[in-house]
Formats: sequence, C-alpha cells, structure tokens
Amino acid sequence: MNSLMDDTLPSDARVPGSRATDSATRSSAIAAVAVFCGSLDGADPAYRAVSRELGRALAARGIGVVYGGGKIGLMQAVADAALEAGGRVVGVIPTVLVEQEVAHQGLTELHVTDTMHTRKAMFGARSDAFVVLPGGFGTLEEVFEVLSWKTLRLHSQPVLLLNTNGFYDKLLAFLDECVEQGMLKAKNRAVVLVARTVDEALEMLGVGVS
Repeated sequence: MNSLMDDTLPSDARVPGSRATDSATRSSAIAAVAVFCGSLDGADPAYRAVSRELGRALAARGIGVVYGGGKIGLMQAVADAALEAGGRVVGVIPTVLVEQEVAHQGLTELHVTDTMHTRKAMFGARSDAFVVLPGGFGTLEEVFEVLSWKTLRLHSQPVLLLNTNGFYDKLLAFLDECVEQGMLKAKNRAVVLVARTVDEALEMLGVGVS
C-alpha cells in the first residue's frame, strides 16, 4: 500500500549515512539496501534483467529496497520486481521529479523531499548497504558521494558495484589510474566492492542464503 510523505528529515538523520555512524550499535543484519541505478533501460537488455533479479532476490530474503522513487528505467525494474515478490520498497524522490510525473505511486512508502541533498541523506539513514546498478550522471554522483562519505568515516555501510557485463570496467580502471597517479589512496580505492552477478553481490554482503 502506497504511503506518500512530504519529508523533512529529523535533525539526527541529516548527517550522511547516520544509520551506520555508530557501528557498535548497528545490527550486523542487513534489513534494507539502497539501490542506485539509471532512469533509462540502457542498450543491453541484461541491465534490466539483472535489476529485476536483484529486486526479487532482496525481497526473497526479507530485505527492503530503498531507491530513487521513479517509475522509469532500471529504477522501475528493481521496484516492480521486489513488489511482485512481496517485498517492501521505499522510494525517496525530490519534489522536482514528482512534478515531472515520474514518481512511482505503487510503493510501500514514497517520501518526497525538498532537495536532492535531503534525498541522499535519507538513503543513508534508511539503508544498511548500497548497491549500484548501471546508470548515468545521477547514479555516478550518488555512488561517489557515498564513497566520499565512507572514506571520511561518516558511515560504515558497504558500497558495491554490480558490474553487469563489465559496465563499470572502465570506471574501475580509471580509479586504478587515480591510485597510480597519487590522487586516490589505495586503502580508499579498496572500499569499492565489485560483483559480477546478483548471487556474488549478495554473498559479498553476507546475505547470500535466502
């Protein structure tokens, strides 16, 4: 059942990734995963297929999906697959996108935020891990921000790229080049987890058995 909410985060949730800032008080179990992905389907049908596979797999394990709240592209694929499998799906979308009529109205919860920053803070506050599917500017901006937060120890959630058919190979090579050129510390490069399949991704997150 859809619940539409106009959200301003409480003060203690405004810190990026506040859900996991104190790892000592955080449960080791993953209850919800933030999924970053594109608003387009992409050129390879595998991207949509893997998005649906991820949504089903998370639902089968009782793990909620937190995502960008859209009803288009890979965002819709993940959300619909999880919902069809009986899963809980929370959308977080800024007002500007609601006004463009791209909000998914069939979610468990749909939170409408005033800014993109508040939206991303809510992703961190509501999730125990970040999984990144193929996407464009928005997806890349989201993943690099949570990686920056992680290197600053603002959160401890794992950040995992689901590298379907090598979609992120060139990006990963660029990160390696950044290390070689002394612009990125090797220990910070190492926080980027990479999986080729949904099964591998879930194993890396410690939720491989449904």
